[in-house]
Amino acid sequence: MAKGNRGQALVEYLLIIGVISVVVVTVVKLLGGYLQDSMTKSSCGLVDKVYVEGAKPGEGKCVDK
Repeated sequence: MAKGNRGQALVEYLLIIGVISVVVVTVVKLLGGYLQDSMTKSSCGLVDKVYVEGAKPGEGKCVDK
């Protein structure tokens, strides 16, 4: 493998990693509130509280019974 080919392969790998990172960040931004609500809902049961849904995704909370 020539010296120039190694640099080209490195750049290609970095571009692939960059695209994957952008996709992951976008998915987490879009679904983050729903993921947060599901985690909050399951933790409410552990601490013997009731889950109350918020106005928007990600705003749910645990309250005393």
